[in-house]
Amino acid sequence: MRKVCAKLVPKLLTEEQKANQVLIASELKERVEIEPHYLDCVITGDETWTFEYDPKTKRQSAEWHTSASPKPKKAKMRKSKVKTMLIVVFDVKGVVHKEFLPQGQTVNAPYYVNVLQGLRKRVIRVRKDITANWRLHHDNAPRHTSLLVREFLAKHHVVTLPQPPYSPDLVPADFFLFPRIKTALKGRRFESIQAIQAAVTTALNEVPVEAFEGVYRAWESRWKKCVDAHGQYFEE
Repeated sequence: MRKVCAKLVPKLLTEEQKANQVLIASELKERVEIEPHYLDCVITGDETWTFEYDPKTKRQSAEWHTSASPKPKKAKMRKSKVKTMLIVVFDVKGVVHKEFLPQGQTVNAPYYVNVLQGLRKRVIRVRKDITANWRLHHDNAPRHTSLLVREFLAKHHVVTLPQPPYSPDLVPADFFLFPRIKTALKGRRFESIQAIQAAVTTALNEVPVEAFEGVYRAWESRWKKCVDAHGQYFEE
């Protein structure tokens, strides 16, 4: 016997939810096997908060010491209450569209439709090769699945990829882009919302195209891991 710590997960999934995870991951995996370039036309994205100050993780704060050195101490810090929301959409070639939520605004269905309108214009301007057949991937947040949003997507013939609920390990923004951006911001203090946004924009611009290509390949492998794990969370 040995004592082990519990793993924190977004939600304890029911058997039905796990079966749904496996079904969707299997369908997407099979689609890519049939059509190898299927994901080249898929645009994905999400929203996340970025903060005036976000403390470094324990790993980031690690220092080199000898065995005789005293153990370093660090005061407990919390994220600041000053924050701004980033909305970003990207594909295998990089960021397609980004914007910051205006202060006092919430991302409801009407606002998200405006985001999608801006995205359509950007696709026409910077992704002319997929303008006629691009597909959208987003999570199951109510603002993404509202009737208003579904009507907008149907009107413009935009197909959406299925996404099982409570599965951030299958969302490229959650397992790749947002952690990468926030790691670059941790431990830094910003004087204003504008300074946060400028730093986030710089961090986004510094992500190479090869990283986006790599995450799309990793996305495919995660579907297999989900199936192999029978719908359970598979990340350590």
